[in-house]
Amino acid sequence: MKDVKSQASKSAAPGKQGGLNAEIQSRIGHQLRAMYDDVVRQGVPDRFAELIRKLDVAEPDTQIGQAGDQAIKNDGRD
Repeated sequence: MKDVKSQASKSAAPGKQGGLNAEIQSRIGHQLRAMYDDVVRQGVPDRFAELIRKLDVAEPDTQIGQAGDQAIKNDGRD
């Protein structure tokens, strides 16, 4: 990653705002996609999945539900 910073600073012309060239942007994009794909493959931990299930079946008269219902009645206006 250190070489990315040095390349970016070298490519910036004096007096111009620095930026990353297309090769560096592409490399960063590939690395981000690889990291994201790895996270997606891991899936949702069981404890989070259980919390999501509980929220899905929660009673609609909860505080969040009431606020959402009121916003719908008012078309989002207070």
